[in-house]
Amino acid sequence: MKSLKIIIALLVVSFKIQASYILIPMDESQKNHLKAYGIAYWVLTQEVDINWLLNYRGGSFMIKQISAIENECKVRGVSYTIIADGQADAIIQEIANPEVNMDVVKLEKAPRIAVYTPKNKLPWDDAVTMVLKYAEIKYDIVYDEEIITGKLPLYDWLHLHHEDFTGQYGKFYSMYHNAPWYQEQVRTNEAMAKKLGFSKVSQLKLGVAKKIEEFTIGGGFLFTMCSGTDSYDIALAAQDLDIADKIYDGDGTTINYNNKLDFAKTFAFENFKLSTNPVEYEFSNIDVNPQQRGVSRDNDVFTLFEFSAKWDPVPTMLCQNHEQVIAGFMGQTTAFDSRYIKSNVIVMGENKSGGFAKYIHGEHGKGTWTFYGGHDPEDYQHMVGDPPTDLNLHPNSPGFRLILNNVLFPAAKKKKQKT
Repeated sequence: MKSLKIIIALLVVSFKIQASYILIPMDESQKNHLKAYGIAYWVLTQEVDINWLLNYRGGSFMIKQISAIENECKVRGVSYTIIADGQADAIIQEIANPEVNMDVVKLEKAPRIAVYTPKNKLPWDDAVTMVLKYAEIKYDIVYDEEIITGKLPLYDWLHLHHEDFTGQYGKFYSMYHNAPWYQEQVRTNEAMAKKLGFSKVSQLKLGVAKKIEEFTIGGGFLFTMCSGTDSYDIALAAQDLDIADKIYDGDGTTINYNNKLDFAKTFAFENFKLSTNPVEYEFSNIDVNPQQRGVSRDNDVFTLFEFSAKWDPVPTMLCQNHEQVIAGFMGQTTAFDSRYIKSNVIVMGENKSGGFAKYIHGEHGKGTWTFYGGHDPEDYQHMVGDPPTDLNLHPNSPGFRLILNNVLFPAAKKKKQKT
């Protein structure tokens, strides 16, 4: 009996010596996809590298076995398995096969994250801050003053909260101009514009948009959702014009401004027309309401494109998921009319029959940007004042996964250009 115990103990020790990697699967077997990204981010903060296995079991993570990482997975409820060196080598060899659409990307450094969001409370939430908190990923809040005074270079990744860069306060005037929160928003924005040396809020927001463009050109990673997408491009296209009606800034607009937009200055969109009605809850014809195009809620979905992992690692990273067809969701800017997307933009998710894209990406200078239409991936029609989504009920949300792909993307080691 004593010798048997010794043999068992030796086998256990032998197993532990060989079992040298943690595999965090990201397919249907994962209990909590969203917190798995949090684990990956936490590991990077501990200065431990991660292998992101693109298209292998939903974009799994493989990390050297460290007991503290195992414990963190257990605490956060993240599924994982321990694999031996030989198993890890076999996975890498399988992925390296030129006939399979997989690749390995090394994640090396936790990106410094900033969220552009107002410091005063507004009656809506933000999907990115919700999922960052749920995944336990740290971020800093910045707003107009921090950006205008040059704080953006301190960060690698910037998210633009539900925002209006045109100075029209989200075009909420018709329904909410008497609401205390709206009046407070106007007051604080006007005060900030004056403090920072701008004569109008629209000029302040344009100044912010230009600083964000400098951040991106310099190598920053920009991500935005909902109205932070089209209103940003509109501000850049109209930077030499006045498109804000007198109900927003006290003066009139540039005559015939729709024919004077400069699309060479935009990131993603061209040839669009702005809404000239100051009280219409719409910025331009970039935005698509699927229901107005005859797309029912059941059919309001978008399909992720499949890219070559070995040749197009960036869009491949951004599309890692355990589902290919994602349920749609509304927002002030819900989706993007395909007719107005520039030809050099990478469309990563679209509803082809509806004629609109939901998830797009591109380069600008040394940096990149990603625009994701809609407000909350797990709340189809989120209204002003609605309570925030409880992500404890949606730990495997494929729509929220796309946000977290973007958070980890800046940590990837850049590969040499293939020839």
